[in-house]
Amino acid sequence: MHSFQRDWEYCQAHTSEIPSLLQELDRETNLKTLSPHMQSGPYQGTLLKFISQMIRPRRVLEIGTFTGYATLCLANGLTDDGLLHTIEANDELAWIIRKYIGKAGLEHKILLHLGDAAQIVPELDEIFDLVFLDAGKLDYPAHYNMVLPKLRAGGFLLADNVLWDGKVSGPDQKDETTCVLRNFNTMVHTDTRVENILLPIRDGLMLVRKR
Repeated sequence: MHSFQRDWEYCQAHTSEIPSLLQELDRETNLKTLSPHMQSGPYQGTLLKFISQMIRPRRVLEIGTFTGYATLCLANGLTDDGLLHTIEANDELAWIIRKYIGKAGLEHKILLHLGDAAQIVPELDEIFDLVFLDAGKLDYPAHYNMVLPKLRAGGFLLADNVLWDGKVSGPDQKDETTCVLRNFNTMVHTDTRVENILLPIRDGLMLVRKR
């Protein structure tokens, strides 16, 4: 076994177990959705929870809810008067998102928006402390430029899947998503408004801090 794979498995084995509610959501997502691999999963979910708990955000924006796994993790760090806006384009997922928001008792802290983020975000009269991008990868550049003005100075933005199964760091120049993500990573890295670190966690997680 390659040492990186061995280290990865060791890290997962020595990370706190996820709560039973997230285990239930994980099972139902795998049983009842066509692309269960799209959810953040236990290891990354725990990292998202820790980041939110460290920041203690009052306002969080998530673009790309899927079934709500990352949503529940991010909500862990909200202040007492905090609110998380999450946007999902596929309204067929609304039932499972609302089900688990309800099971978590977070109806008063999580506001689900169904539709196109490009139409919804400009209508949100909020300044965010934390933003998580996890929707269509081709939309990342537009979403980034759309939300950055709504992120407070010192606030954090996370973008998921930026290594795209290892294709972004490889020689592939033909796949559209690979090319868009490669350009997105370069755009963020050279943006003087922010500082960033690209983490090789799961499928790549870009962590950005607005100056």
